[in-house]
Amino acid sequence: MKILLSIISLGLLSSVSAQDTKVWNLKECVEYALENNISVKQSELDKNSSLEDVKTAKWNFAPNLNASASQNFNFGSSIGVSGARIPADFRSNNFGVNSTVNLFDGFANIENLKQSKIGVQIQDAAIAKMKNDIALNVVNSYLQILFAKEQLKVAQSQLKISEEQVNRIGELVEAGVLPQGDLLNIKSTLANDNQSLVVAENNILITRLNLSQLLQLATTDIDVEDVSVDVQNQAILSNDVFAIYNKANETFPEIKLAELNILSADKSIQIAKANYYPSLSLSFGMNTAYQHRQSSTDISPYLFSDQIDANLGQSISVGLNIPIFNRYQFRSAVNKSKINYQKIEYNLESERLRLKQTIQNAYTDALASSKSYDAATISVEAQTRAFDYSQERFKSGGINSFDFNQTKNNLVSSQSQLIRSKYDFMFKLKVLEFYYGIPFVAE
Repeated sequence: MKILLSIISLGLLSSVSAQDTKVWNLKECVEYALENNISVKQSELDKNSSLEDVKTAKWNFAPNLNASASQNFNFGSSIGVSGARIPADFRSNNFGVNSTVNLFDGFANIENLKQSKIGVQIQDAAIAKMKNDIALNVVNSYLQILFAKEQLKVAQSQLKISEEQVNRIGELVEAGVLPQGDLLNIKSTLANDNQSLVVAENNILITRLNLSQLLQLATTDIDVEDVSVDVQNQAILSNDVFAIYNKANETFPEIKLAELNILSADKSIQIAKANYYPSLSLSFGMNTAYQHRQSSTDISPYLFSDQIDANLGQSISVGLNIPIFNRYQFRSAVNKSKINYQKIEYNLESERLRLKQTIQNAYTDALASSKSYDAATISVEAQTRAFDYSQERFKSGGINSFDFNQTKNNLVSSQSQLIRSKYDFMFKLKVLEFYYGIPFVAE
């Protein structure tokens, strides 16, 4: 009774666990990955840091304000009028407030503010690029699960056929119609089909694990909804390669990122050139002091408050700095900024060339996958007819088990190739649509 109760309890737990498995659709997977990916969150923090750079650049236009205070002690002695040595220990305090504002700095602050704003746009483009890469990987991983599921269905179907054939041949062998060798051959096929089923089940577990890791989930207990794989919709292939490229060139974050880097590099040149200009600043200060000889008593007008008031002073100054010769450091800084600008220009050309080549390869791959899918479809149809014919002949004893297994294996191979080419073709169509600006999942 205890063993029976334990078995029932384990069954109930397994049933509850199966019910707790969350089934994800493609939209949920993509959105969850984009919202919870650690790398995306880190990039968003980088953007927040860039926003702080903008605030800093804006406040550079404001005057600064600083206060200072000090407590000083002086110890020693001196010789008085009478010739006697007298103590000369003093305690003093100094207080001050000062402020400086840049009136002109060669437009460096203005260019720095513009560059910091561009920096925020650069972070936005970098985040968009990262999200595109993540979405692409999620879609691929999702389709891999669907591919593994269909492979499992093929394995289950073939196993069922083999089981039926084992029962059928066993009856014929017992009746003396077929030799024992035919039964052994078909049992060998059944064993292979069982192994194929185990491999297919393991592939599903592996693909689910890959998706859960990509989503950065705490659990690997995940399943996905089946989606309609429409490989007949090949409208994207009606577009010219250059039409797809021109669309991607306008919207892709990689291109936007390279263009923004050029703008930022230009601002670096302007900031470096600001050192050629004179700089003008305005300063204001207020200072006061108090001094007291140790071991003496303060008497008016030498009280602390009286001295602070009496010693109060103000100052206003205008400073002009004219660069004349700085050991070519300013010129070198400008030249290096220009060199960096040229390098970033080449990087934009490189990104555009890489994008064009990627789209050309994706377009060619999609066309090739289309042909492979069509060929695999025709092959499955032919192999299915051949298998049906062989199965009838095998039942009637027209062919032996070896020839029947050959036909069956050809059908399994063609079915697997069809599934593989179907999902490969679908993914490559999705990639082309992605470059054309069509989202992976409908809003």
